[in-house]
Amino acid sequence: MQDKDLPDIVDLVREMGAFRHEERPGSPDDDHIHATHAHTGATGSERESEKDDEPQNGPASGLPAQPDAASALPQHLEDLAARARTYVEAASSPNTRRAYAADWAHFTSWCRRQSVPPLPPDPQVVGLYVTALAAGTADDIPGRPAPRAGGTKPHAVSTIERRLSALAWNYAQRGLSLDRKDRHIATVMAGIRNRHAAPPRQKEALLPDDLIAMLETLDRGTLRGLRDRAMLLIGFAGALRRSEIVGLDCARDQTEDGLGWIEVLDGGMLVTLRGKTGWREVEIGRGSSDATCPVMALQTWLNLARIAHGPLFRRVTGQGKKVGSGRLNDQEVARLVKRAALAAGVRGDLPEGRRANLFAGHSLRAGLASSADVEERHVQKQLGHASAEMTRKYQRRRDRFRINLTKAAGL
Repeated sequence: MQDKDLPDIVDLVREMGAFRHEERPGSPDDDHIHATHAHTGATGSERESEKDDEPQNGPASGLPAQPDAASALPQHLEDLAARARTYVEAASSPNTRRAYAADWAHFTSWCRRQSVPPLPPDPQVVGLYVTALAAGTADDIPGRPAPRAGGTKPHAVSTIERRLSALAWNYAQRGLSLDRKDRHIATVMAGIRNRHAAPPRQKEALLPDDLIAMLETLDRGTLRGLRDRAMLLIGFAGALRRSEIVGLDCARDQTEDGLGWIEVLDGGMLVTLRGKTGWREVEIGRGSSDATCPVMALQTWLNLARIAHGPLFRRVTGQGKKVGSGRLNDQEVARLVKRAALAAGVRGDLPEGRRANLFAGHSLRAGLASSADVEERHVQKQLGHASAEMTRKYQRRRDRFRINLTKAAGL
């Protein structure tokens, strides 16, 4: 992410009263109201050679605009301001900022169509917005006929709650506060949850036999095939998230955007990760055979791709003969899992259209949780969960009736 996609530290310093600059005419918020017609950029491409679009900057991105030159800090503080911007960037992930920017753009676009101001935060306006989301009318244009039945779809409760969080975050970046406990929001959300809440739709867990069949669909004679084998095996054996897989480096402190690094040992591989709750270590043991050993697969990829420094997993271009220097996008993990699962015929008993929606990056993580025949606490540690209850949600094919309370009660 670029510096201008973030709340500028100069604004923060000025708000704390450290410097008194003359305010320029017109506030960023006023400019924002006239700029809400801008749309966010695309989230990515199906091809590895295409890069994800960066979200738009300034008001349309849902973040405060950069100050003009007249409001800049004194020259001797610019270096500190630049360093502070890097800390601001590290406060949230790029994916979170992209999602929050898109949600803010959607909200402000709705406000413009309804002729209501998005600023300052009004709980009644936000309550009407979440109602429109739940009713599937948030994209309707007043004065025009509504789309045909089935043309609009109510948003899921989880999506509405995320957009509500995005609004609160975006308001906070402007020094404003959205009271989510206000009755216009809290009562409406309680009703939406009662009326529309549904059990989560989980991705299918890929078990060892499924994974082996998927590996057989990959070409071992190409760099791309070797890379994909290593990604699948590392993701499964480590129960890693897709962002964690592509965020790994060859060693410590090699890149600024890395999420962790590896250390190959005699018995396996130690992965050090920066996760949601801090740093953690994941042990990945060697496999029972070279064909299914995650450590062997990774070493083969690194050796033939001549990678000794920086990101582990990178783009393969030039008809599969050239390895780039940039880090692979985490969306490629989900595409790989889906593509390989369909090619291997996993869940072939279902129609192909339905099968395509069953698999994603989390299928690897759920697969280890569902298939590892060890004490639950070991699986919980591998997944990095704080509670056993969360781990059980990943055990998709576990024996739910191993402990039969009906028989235990004497019936």
